[in-house]
Amino acid sequence: MDDIKFGQGQVLSALQAQQTPEKLEDTEFKVFSQWGEDGIIQFLTRFVPIKNKTFVEFGVEDFAESNCRFLLVKDDWRGFVLDGSEAHIRRLRQTPHYARHQLDAITAFVTRENINDLLRKSGFEEELGILSIDIDGNDYHVLQAIDSFKASILICEYNAVFGGDRAITVPYDPAFQRTRKHHSNLYFGASLAAITHLAAEKGYTLVGTNSNRVNAFFVRNDLMNDVLRGMRARHVYQPSRVRESRDQLGKLTFLSNEERLRLIRGMPVVNVLTGLEESL
Repeated sequence: MDDIKFGQGQVLSALQAQQTPEKLEDTEFKVFSQWGEDGIIQFLTRFVPIKNKTFVEFGVEDFAESNCRFLLVKDDWRGFVLDGSEAHIRRLRQTPHYARHQLDAITAFVTRENINDLLRKSGFEEELGILSIDIDGNDYHVLQAIDSFKASILICEYNAVFGGDRAITVPYDPAFQRTRKHHSNLYFGASLAAITHLAAEKGYTLVGTNSNRVNAFFVRNDLMNDVLRGMRARHVYQPSRVRESRDQLGKLTFLSNEERLRLIRGMPVVNVLTGLEESL
């Protein structure tokens, strides 16, 4: 099945190269990613000058479904991935693509205290091709803590349930686990406005999101060109299409839009512009 997916991905990538998309999400196609990030990454790496074809991705589980796997097997990039589960990493190391390609994987629960040491374990130069962050919790705080590593392309998960106006994140907790913090599974991460604000401080420009409003894509300022359009978070924001809310027994409830926010209203968040704690 993986070989079939890979073959289809090659065809889709070739077809994409013949098109001129109006929006970044129009470049989506799915091979091994969750929501179509494979296509977006293929598009961006075609037009963004990449010095080092290296990626770091964390929050990958066993890498079966991930942002950078198609990039690894199709374009022979070098990768370094992290996940908090030893079982996931053990399963990844048993896969054929782990042996066939330049991929390293370690077990680590990523925090802002250890992120820079973990990045150095990759053995990569500090200028990465892609940095992809998806840890369902401290995403903002971990990105903020990265001091010397930089990427040509930055991909970061955001929480669209937090709305399109406020630049907010969950307060930092080094042991943050999404479902334990709130049974709904909706209280995690940071808003698109917060991630975009931080990315801008670090020298990146927002170029769009995926169509399910889960991941935001940024390009380093010095690598922007006429093909890529810088966007403002408030113009890009739309409610997420993903309905993953849960009840207190852990069963999916499929809430959407305002119903989701109502479920976690009153939970603490930090305004990243003021540094003050507020309530949802």
